[in-house]
Amino acid sequence: MWLALRDVRQTTLQLVQGLAPEDTVVQSMADVSPSKWHLAHTTWFFEQFVLGRDPSYRPLHPNWMVLFNSYYQSAGPMHARAARGLLSRPTLAEIIGYRQQVDERLAALLACESLDAELAAILTLGLHHEQQHQELILTDIKHVFSINPLRPALLPPVLSRRPPQAPIGARVNRPQRWLDGSPGVVQIGHQGSGFAFDCETPRHAVLLHPHRVAARPVSNADYQQFIADGGYRDHRLWMAEGWDQVQRQAWLHPLYWSDDGQSEFSLRGDIDLQPDAPVCHVSFFEADAFARWAGARLPREEEWEHLAEPQAVQGNFQEQGHWHPQPATPDASSDSGAAGQWFGDVWEWTSSPYVNYPGFRPLPGALGEYNGKFMCGQWVLRGGSCVSPQSHLRASYRNFFYPADRW
Repeated sequence: MWLALRDVRQTTLQLVQGLAPEDTVVQSMADVSPSKWHLAHTTWFFEQFVLGRDPSYRPLHPNWMVLFNSYYQSAGPMHARAARGLLSRPTLAEIIGYRQQVDERLAALLACESLDAELAAILTLGLHHEQQHQELILTDIKHVFSINPLRPALLPPVLSRRPPQAPIGARVNRPQRWLDGSPGVVQIGHQGSGFAFDCETPRHAVLLHPHRVAARPVSNADYQQFIADGGYRDHRLWMAEGWDQVQRQAWLHPLYWSDDGQSEFSLRGDIDLQPDAPVCHVSFFEADAFARWAGARLPREEEWEHLAEPQAVQGNFQEQGHWHPQPATPDASSDSGAAGQWFGDVWEWTSSPYVNYPGFRPLPGALGEYNGKFMCGQWVLRGGSCVSPQSHLRASYRNFFYPADRW
């Protein structure tokens, strides 16, 4: 367990190696947290929920516990989310030291204490919690850099596991093909002994009606056709709240695209738009409007999961070092869909609201606040992204965001 935990903790630090201390403090909007805060919060999680299991344990920095508690009301008071960027102290160096101190205590704990089922479960949850924040570190710093007139870039990552690889597959905007989903009663939700968040359980029966699912994600070229055809000007394609967002926010294209549609901002700065790469940084409202324009609809999460479950979790993930969606492989539109970018590249919006499964039971104690209390007004996304760790994903994984979110 310690080796897996150490690897995840080291990877988090590697992700920020290309950042200056000044970069790690900035909060570009309320939904974005500073990189420094992510480094501290993931450490707070282990201190609070693992080391804190010992009634005699005293926090290393008692005043910091308020600063780095995210939303766990049962764990005590917390600093306002929108004000995290105002925390110039503790410094980045102090937070790195804090991580080292907590890691040393975790290593000592695991060396002298037998790993009972409860401790193993909390440590595993903490590992996956940190992997979630690895993705947030990269998505958040991308937004931070995007609003800087200098258009800074996070240099190509240097990960100990493998260097960045060549782009995946042929750069061809292949025609879209469709996979038939068989109707009937099927089982969805997590099964087996591996890790899953509580919101992925229990496994249960759902009824599927006849449907077809696209064999690859919508490409930039596909989306350019939607824009050229007046997609952002036709209110008939949009949900009422989505159309309000288009008007209020002056949406004309995906977040990070240039106005002329020829380039987009990435973690490597401004790059040419790849027509055959999956479109990214669109809201649920935009994805839904595109689907209507195309004469289709977004899949329900159970439709996606039933087709994805037999597929291997392979694709373009954080480990590949691209940190940007890549074009589909030549056989991504095959009838089998085996290489159809089911996982990685971009999170895929579904038409399913984020609600509990029948028989859902949250984790006991404060950790029960992890997922269940957010099941209101959000929508499910599936499949992972180019900055998701590969080992973090599975077919039953349910991500969730508000319908206007696009960063």
